[in-house]
Amino acid sequence: MSDASHSVPQYPWQARQGAALILAGFTEYNRQFRLITQRAKARFERREWAQQQSDLVERIELYDSNVAETSQRLQETLGEHAGRRDIWEAIKPAFEASIASLLDQELYKTYFNTLTRRFFKTRGVDAAIEFVALDIEPTDRIKHPVGRLAYSVSEDLPDLFRRIIADTPFAVPYADPDRCAHLAAETVNAQLASWGARPARAVELLETRFYRERRAYLVGRVFGESEYAPFVIALANSEGGITIDAVIVNRGDIAQLFGFTRSYFLADFETVGDAVVFLKTLLPKKSVDEWFAGLGRLKQAKTERYRLFFRHLEKVAGIAPELPQSAGTGTTITGERFVHAPGERGMVMAVFHLPSYPLVFKLIRDRFAPVKTMSRSDVMSKYQLVFKHDRAGRLVDAQEFRHLRFSRQQFETTLLTELIEGCRESVFEDGDDIVLTHCYVERYLRPLNLYMKEAKPEPALRALLDYAQAIKDLAMSNIFPGDLLLKNFGVTRHGRVIFYDYDELCMVNECRFRSLPTPSDNDEEMHHGAWYYVGDNDVFPEQFPRFLGLTPDQERALIEAHGEIFDVRWWLALQERFQLGQPPEIAPYSARLRLIR
Repeated sequence: MSDASHSVPQYPWQARQGAALILAGFTEYNRQFRLITQRAKARFERREWAQQQSDLVERIELYDSNVAETSQRLQETLGEHAGRRDIWEAIKPAFEASIASLLDQELYKTYFNTLTRRFFKTRGVDAAIEFVALDIEPTDRIKHPVGRLAYSVSEDLPDLFRRIIADTPFAVPYADPDRCAHLAAETVNAQLASWGARPARAVELLETRFYRERRAYLVGRVFGESEYAPFVIALANSEGGITIDAVIVNRGDIAQLFGFTRSYFLADFETVGDAVVFLKTLLPKKSVDEWFAGLGRLKQAKTERYRLFFRHLEKVAGIAPELPQSAGTGTTITGERFVHAPGERGMVMAVFHLPSYPLVFKLIRDRFAPVKTMSRSDVMSKYQLVFKHDRAGRLVDAQEFRHLRFSRQQFETTLLTELIEGCRESVFEDGDDIVLTHCYVERYLRPLNLYMKEAKPEPALRALLDYAQAIKDLAMSNIFPGDLLLKNFGVTRHGRVIFYDYDELCMVNECRFRSLPTPSDNDEEMHHGAWYYVGDNDVFPEQFPRFLGLTPDQERALIEAHGEIFDVRWWLALQERFQLGQPPEIAPYSARLRLIR
């Protein structure tokens, strides 16, 4: 027997069969994911916006349904061996060998981990039967740069846009392409004025188009003589045909377009890692996990968020929390600890964070304050609603995690006591470790009520007015926040106001908007509290400003700019639009960026 034969690992038949089934499962998942994504072009052409949103939900739900099917096949094929650790310890290297020549290996590994955790209910990480997230680097082995189209720019900048339009055909014709080209050229020259008299020298665009809501996007970069900027062309399809609706080169505007408060894109890439590498050049400060989420690769986004956070945690605490056994056992932690997140203590959620990292962890409490009448399952259903709904740039993307393991020493004492005593359905003690059996993880935002106290008058007023705009944007996407107190909203580093407290969130068309009744006598007028009947879904818009704690000047400015949200007629008219199947459009970027306003 040759030496070469000894170099080929020999796995038991169960390992070979298991690896083959898992590979086939992910391959089928990826095929279906791409088929759903590829529908987006026809949806855009036919203006099938509701169907496009249904496609997004179908794509989100696809992963769990596919994992369930693969789990069943493993159970049927391996029988009693499906639950044996030693078999899975052999399946892992067999699977790794089977994907060695494939692109996007990290996505396959994440899929493998999902299956092992379903079978073994792993608490923490078990390196023997799953791929350790700290070792999964999705952008290390890029060998196939993502497809791009390159354009040189002559002195006739409108000609660039004529060529791009010609290279971007749809089944629907463009409306007045020549005018679009001239308007687009004007806005590019204006946005890049600091680059000189002839700012744009070359443009490269991804071959893959991005679709979301009512827009198609061409995404790439524009190059000047010595610098470059991100470059996004937004296309809209109205009754008159397709137009260039906006051209965006400012990183702040593009960060908002690709932000963590928006729905996922439908963009069909042959290799996802390649796309993430390119996209990160557009917004270098945007984390890798958010790019994966933006492309709809939500499990890989969770893996990346986990990897990045625990690497940071290891640095600030001096431990490696991802060890397969008790993380940090016997280790004295002298560094940073988890503490309560800034803001008022929640009546439904316990919220904590690591001050040096922009994430918060949210755990559902075992018991809610008496004024909160919902159940634990009700709260979880609200998060599911947001997960699958159009977030309109105003709702945080919260990721659900299970069985996260930390050293007990990693928690500040008061926080740990609160979690152990008040969140037992989500937390348990395991020796020197604390295991979070269920939590939500999302980006940290400065609570608006704190921001209003800390900021100077001008930025504070801007935030207050954007708070009202956020309520409008949410309402036009059929979301009513329920609790409009400032503490339930946060401010991003770009000054944008976002809603993040979902326990009382509901649909606009489920609410009963009412005017305040007129008291019939002095007794009713002077009555402490409501003298009239208030149902569970009743909402009185006139009362909104009363509970916000604003100064008289702030309240006047708010009513002057957005007074309609305090008028019941605005809400009733909006409900009527939803009933007629004519929801209003929420532009995914500022009106100042639109070529035709």
